[in-house]
Amino acid sequence: MRAPPRKIIHCDCDCFYAAVEMRDAPALAGRPLAVGGRPAGRGVIATCNYEARAFGVRSAMSTARALRLCPDLVLLPPDFERYRAASRQILDIYRDYTPLVEPLSLDEAYLDVSGVGRCRGSATLMAQEIRARISAEVGITASAGIAPNKFIAKVASDWNKPDGQFVVRPQEVDAFVAALPVDRIFGVGKVTAQRLHRLGARTCGDLRAWAQADLVAEFGRFGAALYRLCRGIDERPVNPARVRKSLSVETTFSTDLAGLDDCLAALPALVADFQRRFARLDAPAPVAKAFVKVKFADFTQTTLERSVTAPDPALWPVLLAEAHARGARAVRLLGIGVRFAEGQLEEGQLALFAGDG
Repeated sequence: MRAPPRKIIHCDCDCFYAAVEMRDAPALAGRPLAVGGRPAGRGVIATCNYEARAFGVRSAMSTARALRLCPDLVLLPPDFERYRAASRQILDIYRDYTPLVEPLSLDEAYLDVSGVGRCRGSATLMAQEIRARISAEVGITASAGIAPNKFIAKVASDWNKPDGQFVVRPQEVDAFVAALPVDRIFGVGKVTAQRLHRLGARTCGDLRAWAQADLVAEFGRFGAALYRLCRGIDERPVNPARVRKSLSVETTFSTDLAGLDDCLAALPALVADFQRRFARLDAPAPVAKAFVKVKFADFTQTTLERSVTAPDPALWPVLLAEAHARGARAVRLLGIGVRFAEGQLEEGQLALFAGDG
């Protein structure tokens, strides 16, 4: 006999950092506000409120560009101690409902409430109650998606933002996923989405016309994931004790970088993105190695790493030059990152990043 469908809730706080700032300084409410680095230091926007988004400001955008789009933008430096304190309150609320809580970031988590008896066993009612408690006890709003698996729950949590929720019932999964644009699939970024569009797949329904073997031939191992996800299949469990082994950022360029000088010119943006993410670690993380990844135009790739105890921005250009010399040709992808010491990161030390909820 088949097991009953799981009940997964994905909770995501709305513009979390900005929400905490507005909670603590009510005079900021209604004004365009962003949390991020200063423009003079190649700063980037961590998150912004909806008033700022109306001007086109977005997370990961350079602060300088954000200020050009919105000259009246209130720019605040991040205060991670306050954000972590709010995150701990929210996690305590989640764990009142189930021990199966998997944090993805300071403001985002999966909950498996299968078999939980609260709210008459209704995941929809539990999500409503959780969101009401976050509002009353923490002073910010959250949105939620409810579905039989993690992939669909995460997509659904964006459906009625801000301060809303959306449920996809088991019998609705097939039609819901078929209509999704392919760029809503987990792991599909801008470049992969453009590639899928060129192949005639704009929705998950379009992608279902492809055999798994053909997707694997076209996209490698990711092709197998595409085959499953475009059908709404995601069997990943909610894991409350994930261990992060590394932290990295990478970019696939729409036009290949011709040589090392172009690669070095592209590196500062990657370093800024990495530093933004590393700064959001929930606790100091023991770093073991730093690395650079280079994928050449012919799809061959190389990775070069060095033992370190902390990320050093001055090291990545050195590693990049050495790694590039191994191929000495045009480059389609660059990545940088660090590897953490084995067995040192427990649940409380996960790299918890805030999203742009």
